Amino acid sequence: MGQRPTILDVAKKAGVSKSTVSLVLQGSDAVKDATRDAVRQAMAEIGYVYNRSAATLRSSSSGLIGLVINDLRNSFFTEFAALFQMELAQHGFATVLANSDEDPALQTQMISSLVEHGVSGFVISPSYGADQATLAILEASGTPTLQVFRALQSDTVTYPFIAPDYSLGGQLATEHLMEAGSRRIAFLGGLEGRPVTRERMSGYLSVLKEHNMQPVILTGEATRAFGRTMVATMQADHPEVDGVICFNDQVALGVLSACNEARINVGSDLRVVGFDDIEDCRDSYPTLSSVSCHIPDFAKLTAARILAWVKDDVKPVASERSVVQLITRASSGK
Repeated sequence: MGQRPTILDVAKKAGVSKSTVSLVLQGSDAVKDATRDAVRQAMAEIGYVYNRSAATLRSSSSGLIGLVINDLRNSFFTEFAALFQMELAQHGFATVLANSDEDPALQTQMISSLVEHGVSGFVISPSYGADQATLAILEASGTPTLQVFRALQSDTVTYPFIAPDYSLGGQLATEHLMEAGSRRIAFLGGLEGRPVTRERMSGYLSVLKEHNMQPVILTGEATRAFGRTMVATMQADHPEVDGVICFNDQVALGVLSACNEARINVGSDLRVVGFDDIEDCRDSYPTLSSVSCHIPDFAKLTAARILAWVKDDVKPVASERSVVQLITRASSGK
């Protein structure tokens, strides 16, 4: 007896992707009628039969959680992923880790593949762009999906969202710099218009408005390279800046490096605060003040929420914010 046809055979016969066949099998409206007809015809011609009950059983009991991260090169996400995986392991679940590398097309492809492998749930820190393609796969699969750190869309009822209290973090950092003596505070990094950038910036803007101070905003890639270049930019265009809040610690560490080369005294001439409190903050020179997102606690909270949903059908609330704390070190004069 020959081997039974697979979903890959159907995709090849119909001239479409495996994810498209999956959408047809699960009755998604995201597929055009002509494409749906071609897939069904291919199924009939090669004798493919979809065992829906087996697929349902597999997804509900696989013990696998898909963790899709937008940028595993960022040590903040790497720390979170490692801690999340260990927390799941304590409860008998395995983590299937995927890095979308800020590529929405790759993100959709990976989620589709994980659906095919029957993961019981998803935790996603999404890449921005082409949201509908990713959402169509998730909707068709019906897999419990929890968003963390950033959200694909405002519908957090369907796909609940957990993130640190970014706005409070920006507020705490700004108030700290003012108390330390800074009178012209800049916000560095984060792509303009992105929700997570606006939110991290909002606390900063609210404090400046309260004190009738004008903002200095220099948005861009959230990388060390961007932070390095911004030191020269501030010296040339904003020499009055004596305090900076960075979108994340990567930007802040780049600022520290450039200040060292430019012989700028960090902690007195320029006070610097990062965001996330990754491990490198404690080993930098000078040590970096940062808004801590308490990564170990956040990983534990995320694991608890997705496991309760998968195991006990207890869906998380639509939106949840975790505690943040400002950790002061030498870079801000403490």
